[in-house]
Amino acid sequence: MTDQSDTRFRALIAARLAELERGDALGAQGQQVVTLDQQATGRLSRMDALQVQAMSKAAQARRDGEVRRLRAALMRLDAGEYGYCLDCGEEIPHKRLDLDPATPRCISCASG
Repeated sequence: MTDQSDTRFRALIAARLAELERGDALGAQGQQVVTLDQQATGRLSRMDALQVQAMSKAAQARRDGEVRRLRAALMRLDAGEYGYCLDCGEEIPHKRLDLDPATPRCISCASG
């Protein structure tokens, strides 16, 4: 991988991390504790609030997983191992890395 490619993929990873951080800030409101005061809120409204809270927590878990994958990709970049499949060692096509810069495996190993 060339220095120009390194720089491009590092910028792509940084942009994705920033996007995930913005998602964290927006999702924090949906994860707040749901009040179960039956006098203030109806039963269906509480059920809706609990469902929104559960969906927000699941979205947060997905974002956390993606952040871990992106940080691992940055560590591979720093080590000079980025762009090579963790299983077979072959170079991962740049088109695949453009779609998912955190991917650690080539198509063959990922599908096999």
